[in-house]
Amino acid sequence: MSASPPAQRKIIHVDMDAFYASVAQRDDPSLRGKPVVVAWRGGRSVVCAASYEARKFGVRSAMPAVRAERLCPDAIFTPPDFTRYRAVSRQVREIFLRHTDLVEPLSLDEAYLDVTTNKTELPTATAVAQCIREQIREELSLTASAGVAPNKFLAKIASDWNKPDGLFVIRPGDIDRVLPPLPVGRLPGVGKVMEGKLAEMGIGSVGDLRLRTAAELEARFGRYGLRLHQLSLGIDHGEVKPDRPTQSISAEDTFERDIPLSELEPHIRRMAEKAWNAARKTPRIGRTVVLKLKTADFQILTRSLTPGRPPESLERFANIAVELRDRVNLPADRLYRLVGVGLGNFCDASELMDTPEQPPLF
Repeated sequence: MSASPPAQRKIIHVDMDAFYASVAQRDDPSLRGKPVVVAWRGGRSVVCAASYEARKFGVRSAMPAVRAERLCPDAIFTPPDFTRYRAVSRQVREIFLRHTDLVEPLSLDEAYLDVTTNKTELPTATAVAQCIREQIREELSLTASAGVAPNKFLAKIASDWNKPDGLFVIRPGDIDRVLPPLPVGRLPGVGKVMEGKLAEMGIGSVGDLRLRTAAELEARFGRYGLRLHQLSLGIDHGEVKPDRPTQSISAEDTFERDIPLSELEPHIRRMAEKAWNAARKTPRIGRTVVLKLKTADFQILTRSLTPGRPPESLERFANIAVELRDRVNLPADRLYRLVGVGLGNFCDASELMDTPEQPPLF
């Protein structure tokens, strides 16, 4: 007797709408309906979040705060309150756990849920998603968008479809209709550099990508080429992994032209800002600062430092990353094509204690 085929997965991706800004507007009624920008003022500050009223002016997360102020002169700036955001995030997660124990947080404001079977015995994954959104609205006075699909990749695509305060479902029979028109930039791992490489091949949409064979993509991009082929067909075998702790967060950039070590500081600080903002979305605390460099001849260098106390501010974090540059002992005329900055060695706040400063790991 043959074994029964595995059940079709039912995955929900829930994404809180403009989370930091929405919490600020909820807690201060005078901010409701107004363009709110969550950021510290100052030349080095970047936007953590923007309300939908501010987004109409082009304000976006990770944008320099001074540019946001130029785009929206009437914006109301409010400093981030991560203690508050973490508390609200815990309340949202408690709602998720009423429906399934298979919850994989991605950040304070989004998570995957596997509801192939659910604890509330609702008949469909769509009904579960709708119930979760209603409970978030009624109990927390916030809104969330949700995507329902047979895998994580498609669920994340779906959650962005009807934002804000929306619900979108991609059923197995919808995949060949929904995916082909999408730009390849919507696929996980396709950033500006990869998007440019695909454009050189005449690939601009997922439909274009489908016309290329797996062998052709693998020959050009290695194992990631096979991943691209699968994603273009809507295939993603990744499981929802509950309580996966953050181990490291980083940001990196490949330059348009190779540059010397002496010109790296502004690029290091820019990547530090991106990594710092991403790290603020997790309740865990990173203790090790990492600088990654790739030379023009593709040699990869890594320098790291674990200070006695974790970096308490973006400025401190960026300064350590810049100082790590001084520990690169290559000739001064060596050129570099990539820089990356990251935080590693994450721990829970309850585990944090003073530790002696460690030497570089590499």
